[in-house]
Amino acid sequence: MKRIMFLAIAVLFMVFPKKKKSQVVQLSKIKFGTEIRELYGHIKPVLSVAFNPDGTKLASGSEDSTIKIWSASDGHEIRTFLGHSSWVNSVAFSPNGSKLASGGAARGIIIRSMRNRREIRIFNGHSTTVWSIAFSPDGSKLASGSGDETIKIWSVSDGREIRTLSGHLGSVNSVAFSPDGTKLASGSGDKTIKIWSVSDGRGIRTLSGHSNPVWSIAFSPDGSKIASGSADSTIKIWLVSDGREIRTLSGHSNSVRSVAFSPDGSKLASGSSDNRIKIWSVEGL
Repeated sequence: MKRIMFLAIAVLFMVFPKKKKSQVVQLSKIKFGTEIRELYGHIKPVLSVAFNPDGTKLASGSEDSTIKIWSASDGHEIRTFLGHSSWVNSVAFSPNGSKLASGGAARGIIIRSMRNRREIRIFNGHSTTVWSIAFSPDGSKLASGSGDETIKIWSVSDGREIRTLSGHLGSVNSVAFSPDGTKLASGSGDKTIKIWSVSDGRGIRTLSGHSNPVWSIAFSPDGSKIASGSADSTIKIWLVSDGREIRTLSGHSNSVRSVAFSPDGSKLASGSSDNRIKIWSVEGL
């Protein structure tokens, strides 16, 4: 039988029995840009990763049509969700952690209850593949980016479409709300990142620098920075205030399909088409 390799992200430190205290990993000593751990599990490329609000769990979506939930403390797999019939391009926890949304190449957007594991609602409206989804900070809205080059903002309570944003010249591969909910960022196949006003849909700023399509973006918890992952195999970190690029992280050997900050902003997780998840120390940047 083929060996099943388990893929998970372990954050902060691994706890060992008292007699093995010398093996405890002290992340406070890890310098910026250091890879903490690499773990395995999905049988096809990992397209999306997301921490739950308290940082105890991590969800990952894959081309193998599954969503896996992992324990952040020890890296073991908690459960696997099925339901999508094709790629799971994006996963997102609601702000209170009670719901998990997933978007993919088929069945649009699915919202599940983390308590009873059941599907709550399915959103359909884009004319083609949903590449990315994101909850607003208060959990009342869901944004989605699609291959139809648009972004849609939905009401979570009733599934109503609130607004459609247009302006990218390629597939919208990633969307993310700012921590205060006033801005929405989008990454596209046109190699750019756009920042929008949520209240009126106005475009605020365009960030350029990647040499290939932008697959994923994420705001830092304090809203001051944006991380972006690209088909150019790099991760870039930008200042929101002026759009300046402040750091490029290299190490993946294929497209970086997803990026996610840990709740305290000290770490950044990246998932890639090289079948690996990397965790980077970004404290103090």
